[in-house]
Amino acid sequence: METSTNNPTRFHVNLAYENDDSSGNSHEHDGPPEYEATSFTSSGQSKQRPSYTSGERQLYENAHHNGDAVKNDGGVNLYDTVSNAYYLRTFGHNTIDAVPRIEYYRNAGSISGMKLNRPTLADLHEEMAANVTITPSSLDGIVNGDGIPGEGEEGKEGDATKGFVKFGWVKGVLVRCMLNIWGVMLFIRLSWIMGQAGIGLGVVIISLSVVVTTLTGISMSAICTNGVVRGGGAYYLISRSLGPEFGGSIGLIFAFANAVAVAMYVVGFSETIVELLKSSNALMVDEMNDIRIIGSITVVLLLAISVAGMEWEAKAQVFLLVILLVAIANFFIGTIIPSTHEKKARGYFSYQAVIFAENFGPQFRDGEGFFSVFAIFFPAATGILAGANISGDLQDPQGAIPIGTMLAILITTLTYLGVAICVAACVVRDATGSTNDTVITGMNCNGSAACTLGYDFSRCETQKCAYGLMNNFQVMSMVSGFGPLITAGIFSATLSSALASLVSAPKVFQALCKDNIYKILHFFAKGHGKNNEPIRGYVLTFVIALGFILIAELNTIAPIISNFFLASYALINFSCFHASYAHSPGWRPAFKYYNMWISLFGAILCCAVMFVINWWAAVITYGIELFLYIYVVYRKPEVNWGSSSQAISFVTAVNDALELSGVEDHVKNFRPQCIVLTGPTMARPALLDITHSFTKDTGLCICCQVFVGPRKQMVAEMNCTMEKYQGWLIKNKRKAFYAAVAADNFRDGVKSMLQASGLGRMKPNTLVIGYKKDWRKDLHVAVENYVGAIHDAFDFEYGVIIIRVNQGFDISPILKAQEEMERLEQERLALEAAIKENETDDNSRGIFGILNKASKMAKREPKKVSNISSIHVADYNPRLLDASMQFKKKQNKGTIDVWWMFDDGGLTLLIPYILTTRKKWNDCTLRIFMGGSVNHIDDDKRAMVALLSKFRINFADIFIIGDVNTKPNKESWNSFEEMIEPFRLHEGLKDSATAEKMKREYPWKITDAELKTFKDKTYRQVRLNELLQENSRAANLIVLSLPIPRKRNMSELLYMAWLEVLTKNLPPVLLIRGNQKNVLTFYS
Repeated sequence: METSTNNPTRFHVNLAYENDDSSGNSHEHDGPPEYEATSFTSSGQSKQRPSYTSGERQLYENAHHNGDAVKNDGGVNLYDTVSNAYYLRTFGHNTIDAVPRIEYYRNAGSISGMKLNRPTLADLHEEMAANVTITPSSLDGIVNGDGIPGEGEEGKEGDATKGFVKFGWVKGVLVRCMLNIWGVMLFIRLSWIMGQAGIGLGVVIISLSVVVTTLTGISMSAICTNGVVRGGGAYYLISRSLGPEFGGSIGLIFAFANAVAVAMYVVGFSETIVELLKSSNALMVDEMNDIRIIGSITVVLLLAISVAGMEWEAKAQVFLLVILLVAIANFFIGTIIPSTHEKKARGYFSYQAVIFAENFGPQFRDGEGFFSVFAIFFPAATGILAGANISGDLQDPQGAIPIGTMLAILITTLTYLGVAICVAACVVRDATGSTNDTVITGMNCNGSAACTLGYDFSRCETQKCAYGLMNNFQVMSMVSGFGPLITAGIFSATLSSALASLVSAPKVFQALCKDNIYKILHFFAKGHGKNNEPIRGYVLTFVIALGFILIAELNTIAPIISNFFLASYALINFSCFHASYAHSPGWRPAFKYYNMWISLFGAILCCAVMFVINWWAAVITYGIELFLYIYVVYRKPEVNWGSSSQAISFVTAVNDALELSGVEDHVKNFRPQCIVLTGPTMARPALLDITHSFTKDTGLCICCQVFVGPRKQMVAEMNCTMEKYQGWLIKNKRKAFYAAVAADNFRDGVKSMLQASGLGRMKPNTLVIGYKKDWRKDLHVAVENYVGAIHDAFDFEYGVIIIRVNQGFDISPILKAQEEMERLEQERLALEAAIKENETDDNSRGIFGILNKASKMAKREPKKVSNISSIHVADYNPRLLDASMQFKKKQNKGTIDVWWMFDDGGLTLLIPYILTTRKKWNDCTLRIFMGGSVNHIDDDKRAMVALLSKFRINFADIFIIGDVNTKPNKESWNSFEEMIEPFRLHEGLKDSATAEKMKREYPWKITDAELKTFKDKTYRQVRLNELLQENSRAANLIVLSLPIPRKRNMSELLYMAWLEVLTKNLPPVLLIRGNQKNVLTFYS
């Protein structure tokens, strides 16, 4: 059998010729049935039949008729994967479905491979096209996955990354971490720490430091194994876990801390050199200036190594590690070499049990204590992030960082403990250095270990001696087999740490700048060379380090830098805890040896250590971090990394919603929660603005759109616009949600919204809709749907608010005009640029070359066009444009007139009250109008005053209208009759047969009987408009009780006529009707 080339495609298929004898033997083994090719066309080709074993006929028939591989008449199915010359053997029948592949899960722009797109749900779900012609060349592409590039393209992707220098866990993580942890402390200050704290507490100090670093290493291992880790080290881990607010704040100070750490290590190296020069009487100028000169030269050389590339830097680190290992080995060898008389006089007696016993307990001097000594030692334990900081240069960060970091902590911990115990078991705390201070026979011995060993150092109790653990920082050199190697070890420790920091700072800073959290720093995001080296970051780090080297006084800044590193550790631990606590399904670290509560303990421990080291430095660190956090929150970077903060927010919201669902509604907690029928969020801004005025920070606001039309087309359009419209709300700072539904008609869509919107107690209770201004011109079906939606709202016990402004709400024509002008402006700019470019391009002369360039430029990312809208669009309809912005402005001093004609539970009164509490409306006062009896106006007014006082609602005045039920004047009534004349049936003028026929043909029209039935109510609506004209024409806003239409008794056109006559020629009007349930109470 001849097989196809094995490649990473969707299907692994075997191709065989039809007449191959081996096909007949395929029945003998237990495998899936093999089918011969089926003819796709009836002309010129012989029909094929499937080949299958006995007993498999039913399986074939089911697969062939119910699967995806059913043949289309007269052509080939787009996703059939067979030809008339071959048959295919796959794991299933022919299908467009893709098998799992890593390429489907990559991010766009991934450097590790190409991002591929699997078939969409529509590809799998929608009806397949028939009569599609497939060529042999395209057939293989379909078999291997529609839209999937072949091996050639993936090979190119691989070539692009071939030049990268990537490190394994040893050279990339282990070596760097060990070099950073093995610092100057190991060779200079560890002996002093053991002299102060003794072996017992000294081991406790080292162990406590290791606990902090180990817990941080465990948390970091969990985070970095929860997905692909890119460049950026601690910043990347924290920002992707806790979000840009924490990541952006800690990333900046962490990069700065590494930059200043370069100066600290270089100054430590320079001080050692200067000490050697001083002992040789070879100072160049003086101690301070020599430190500056040597430090400046050193940092320049380190910069040159770093800029040369990570490969050279790694080689330098390995060389320094070898020196460091030799120096450490040299110390341990020296401890077993018998001591000389000179060394004994300086306190070194090799391993002695009596010295171990004497040095086991603490002996704090010069005001030192446990915590102060711990604060001095702890910076030596830092450096565990050295490998993580170059995460972008590791072959496998997820595997390398955990094993490299944890192994480095283990090795360095054993080294520190070994050196500490050995030096404390060999050297006494005080020694004079004089070979004459031996114990003479008959001399009283003070009982010290030195006295037992034949030396009298008792004068050190009254005067300061120069040797011993407490006095000599060069104990390691004295104990070692060859002293200069310890000096070389000091050089290696300082230079390696400086080099690691010089590399870490730009790498972290570059990752921070690439994310564009601080836009002013984006200049430093650019990389150079095959490894995308942050050359600009190197230069900036060099400048910072050089500046602090020239200061040459780092004792003040050192505690702050240590606290910066500790703040990073604390946030790494907290990130692990936070991600675990969120219970997000996306939190699946491959490193399982962690616990969320231990991570939280690690975070708290890091914070405590910050204050132990230096309380004022801790306060400064928290202050800087808080400032940067607030800045990032204020800037709101447009990034979404799926942080645990988002997961916690979701979990909290769900839990709060569930908790709220168990609480019964109470009238004191009522708030308007509105469904606003805005359509597209930007199409009716005034409607959204007025609703937002009484829902912002108070209740729920859902902007709804009903897509009416063919379901398939509407659903596709709806899915495409969801994010766009919700994004518009966020961008314009509208505290609202966007929701949409596809339906056959407007009423069905609104009905779906009314039933399904909301969650638990966070469910809408009020429908807000704009007044249908074109009801007299629109189709009667549209009017029926509009009024039907109001009926449905009342059926579902919603309150209803209908808002009318004279110019209407819909500014879609303006938006379309603006989009068209912006498009024309883009085309004009593109054409101008093409003409300008053509003038200097000899290869594309002529009009066709210009137009070709212009079309390409027009397709590019459009530049932000200056506000052409206000001038030109205003010419289109200035009054509509002004009306669309009227509720965004601060309202002038005036009144909100509330015509509370009918008691609906208080919603008609509550909405205007909420408006007066808003900044834009607080210059407006409430005037209350209500109907009453002419004979009891004063009594009615007193009753209303008492009621409003109990409700604690402030008002300017109350008016009792006693003539609401009088007939309107003749002119107003005639105007109303003229308005409804085109919609009247006038069946009373016809004979009964004709009248019945007209009712069947025009069921939506206003009948004479209906008009007679509702004559009194109609009079009231006309009369109310007259009263409104008399009393509220100058009001800023009118709030009026909405009349309720009777179902099946009142035509939609008569109801719209009522609304029209009620609200015509008036300021903005809110017609409000509650659901007849109390929304106000005077009980506490």
